[in-house]
Amino acid sequence: MRRKHYSKRTEQAYRTWIRQYIFFHKKKHPATLNGTHITAFLNHLATVRSVSASTQSQALNALVFLYKQVLGIDIGDLQNMNKARSPKRIPVVLSQSEVTSVLSHLTGTHWIMAMLLYGGGLRRDECIKLRVKDIDFDYRCINIISGKGAKDRRTVLPTRVIDQLKQHILRLRALHKSDLEKGAGYTKLPNALHRKYPNAERAFGWQYLFPSASLRVDPVYKVTRRWHCSGSTIQKAIKRASSQAGILKKVSCHTLRHSFATHCLEAGQDIRTIQELLGHTDVKTTMIYTHVLNKGGNGVVSPADRLG
Repeated sequence: MRRKHYSKRTEQAYRTWIRQYIFFHKKKHPATLNGTHITAFLNHLATVRSVSASTQSQALNALVFLYKQVLGIDIGDLQNMNKARSPKRIPVVLSQSEVTSVLSHLTGTHWIMAMLLYGGGLRRDECIKLRVKDIDFDYRCINIISGKGAKDRRTVLPTRVIDQLKQHILRLRALHKSDLEKGAGYTKLPNALHRKYPNAERAFGWQYLFPSASLRVDPVYKVTRRWHCSGSTIQKAIKRASSQAGILKKVSCHTLRHSFATHCLEAGQDIRTIQELLGHTDVKTTMIYTHVLNKGGNGVVSPADRLG
């Protein structure tokens, strides 16, 4: 998986499913099992454990990878597989007044992060993994490097956040200077860039825009690094802010991304442009946000509103 540059999260998920599959079949070696055993495991997930369709598909992908790429075994067509139904859901979207209310209950770094999530349509992990160099103040854009699917893209930088973001970067520079004086100041570079550019690990531009509050020793390279902050910090902050704002909808970091796309459509932005800003491969994925352009049930006026 690492040779094929799969993400760490995919690696962890596949390992988990392969382990569960082996334990489900009493620790028998996968090479001694076949498509019938795979089908039995997947049916167990759908009928007994009642997992979602996406979870079952992930387990299937993990086992296909195991047999095809690792064991070199053709499992053929999986007959009699009970496929979990994939429900059609619409995204939770906040109105502009609700977004304003949520942001009013955030301060400091959490406010900046929430502004980037909403103002640029970022995913949570894309936000926490931003580097200082990824912010382009001159062109007022954010460069997303190796986003979902290992794709790069560029999205908008909200004007309202620029002053606070510049002050934030000044504080980061002072923090980085302090780390360097302690013999630390290293960051984690993608792939093997630390070999190609030996000094980049301690360069300020490569430092995380939202770093962790603590330093940690890299167990492999034995250097003291400052990783990015945990995604749960901003997730909890937004959830707490929405509760304080009295919003009853289920609000998360991704809700701000949904709201970004929806509000851009409401403002008359071209859907293809929004597709590029969000990093969607297929415009069909972006089309889900068009539901809000029809008020009520597909634009139908309720007969109750016509009563005298």
